[in-house]
Amino acid sequence: MAQQASPRGTFLEIAAALKAQIKAEPEMTKLPPTADLMKAHEVSRGVVLRAFGALRKEGVAEPVPGGRWRVVRAGERTDRRPLEQRIANVISDEGLTVGAAFPSASALAERFGVSRPTVTKALDKLEAAGVLASGGQGRVRTVRAVPIREERS
Repeated sequence: MAQQASPRGTFLEIAAALKAQIKAEPEMTKLPPTADLMKAHEVSRGVVLRAFGALRKEGVAEPVPGGRWRVVRAGERTDRRPLEQRIANVISDEGLTVGAAFPSASALAERFGVSRPTVTKALDKLEAAGVLASGGQGRVRTVRAVPIREERS
């Protein structure tokens, strides 16, 4: 009968391997997908999720919407506001005025590091709030109203 490795502590070994990879690759921003780690380490999904949890506990990684995990670097400031608020800031950051053309969903997806459908949902919320005007299929969205930025003291 072949001997199998004990599953106890396996998630810690995976977490240690991921930490080493993060340290070796400064440009790494996302952890590998769960399925890839399951296959590489021949473990269950639960073991990989426990490894991700260990990394989260140490402040090395955090979950992002969509079931993925991102790398957290020391000294790195992360904007955790909802995407629609961050996209609304594009108007003031770029000095857009009422009637100005708004960047495309593809450009915003690349800028914020999310998928195009995620950006589309956020843009739909801004349209519903009256901040953007929809141009329809294949047409450019325009700024309908400049959002008021609340200053924190």
